[in-house]
Amino acid sequence: MSANPIPLRLPPMPKIADILRIYGLSAKKQLSQNFILDLNITDKIARVADVFDCHVCEVGAGPGSLTRSLLHAGAKHVSAVEIDGRFMPSLEMLQSASKGRLTVHHADIMKFHIPDAFPRADVVRWESNDTPGVRMVGNLPFNVSIPLLLQWLEAIPQRAGPFVFGRSPMALVFQKEVADNIQSPPGNSECTRLAIMTQYLCEVKRKYSLPRQVFVPEPKVDASLLCFVPRVTPLINAPFIVVEQVVKAIYSERRKTIRNSLRTLFPHKPEIADELMERSELDSTLRPHQVDFDDYDKICQSFIELSRDHSLPVTPLRVRKPVSITTVSNKEEKTRKNENNLEIISSL
Repeated sequence: MSANPIPLRLPPMPKIADILRIYGLSAKKQLSQNFILDLNITDKIARVADVFDCHVCEVGAGPGSLTRSLLHAGAKHVSAVEIDGRFMPSLEMLQSASKGRLTVHHADIMKFHIPDAFPRADVVRWESNDTPGVRMVGNLPFNVSIPLLLQWLEAIPQRAGPFVFGRSPMALVFQKEVADNIQSPPGNSECTRLAIMTQYLCEVKRKYSLPRQVFVPEPKVDASLLCFVPRVTPLINAPFIVVEQVVKAIYSERRKTIRNSLRTLFPHKPEIADELMERSELDSTLRPHQVDFDDYDKICQSFIELSRDHSLPVTPLRVRKPVSITTVSNKEEKTRKNENNLEIISSL
């Protein structure tokens, strides 16, 4: 990173509320859009996200209020990804004033090749105590927040997406109830499947509470800014797909003991679940929220062994999840589409 980064001082620009009025923009309910127009709020989000002298990928830039704050906070470069084309004129106006420190991408973040946003970022060894100078930041539409988090969690063990650079931190806004669930530790009755999948891979901290009144239009719920830093060593020593299967099985019947729920891992031989419990040396009366990470580690290892011993698949359960993170650059994908189109045309 540079020795003396300089926060960007933007020239006088219209207020975000005026930009919305000038371009006739409003939040789309079907996209779950809620904007933060108060720059005092977005400035705080940018400070908490620790973006100074970092390459930043902003998810869902909208009209650009958080984008401005990221630049003001001294981000080395901001790549703003926005799927809604209505916001391109306002974001491009900001890009023109950014002195080369903002790039706007009209794209779906779920299909966006994130390393393309950081062409000059340095790689930091995963085992290092340092994190790379890369940040993922976003006031996410509520209907995108969980699918995107799940996609990125799966990318962590793969060292894909933003994690090709190392343990890249993420600062993301969620509905308060979702944030509470993500943070709930094992032993807490509010602990969920999402909490286990997140916490075994990341350290999670709530950094900022956002009352519903700061959003436009005002939603029915408050929100929270959570910061995630991938762990050097996951709390469960097993492949992601195995952890995913075990956690899904355990939480498939929240009110029952895990002996019952673990039977779903062996749909054709449910009696093997008893052997799984014995090998794991666990209390058969445990409820899902009472299973801690050491317990999950034992269950996963025993599940792998039993699946091998009985020639059974380690993926017996169907897991609904978002598309996997793309590992193909946006340029390569565009080239491939053009080639496919030429093949179609030539065949006509």
